[in-house]
Amino acid sequence: MRVARWVAPLTTALALAGLGVSVYLTIAHYTDPAGELQFCSGSGTVNCAAVTTSAQSTFLGIPVAVLGLVWFIGMLALCLPVAWNASSRYVHLARFAGALGGIGFVLWLVYAELVIIGAICVWCTVAHVLAFGLFVVIVTTAQDVLSEG
Repeated sequence: MRVARWVAPLTTALALAGLGVSVYLTIAHYTDPAGELQFCSGSGTVNCAAVTTSAQSTFLGIPVAVLGLVWFIGMLALCLPVAWNASSRYVHLARFAGALGGIGFVLWLVYAELVIIGAICVWCTVAHVLAFGLFVVIVTTAQDVLSEG
């Protein structure tokens, strides 16, 4: 499958950036449980500590930062140029499903931040924007890559 030349480098860069943010958030989760070292406001609407230490910062007992780390690792593998050029339809379906699942979880997290917690985390927002960017590129190219075969 051939996609525009910019698709693989862009999605790889977005996934790498998301991986970097997720690594940082995962390290912060395990080394800074009070959320004090996140270089983010500690009060008001922008309050990383309130978000990363809230009940919503875990899902089924797993830190959301770790889930983001695992998701971005998977998406990085699926967004490498070799994956975009894969002949297997399953690779493209996995990328599409990953993007859909990821954006669904991001929507839940944004809801949790805005409605339940009442604060947003700058680092989390960066990860959400990167996931949204991946979603947009992958969904807009999905018809092209999935219609072949």
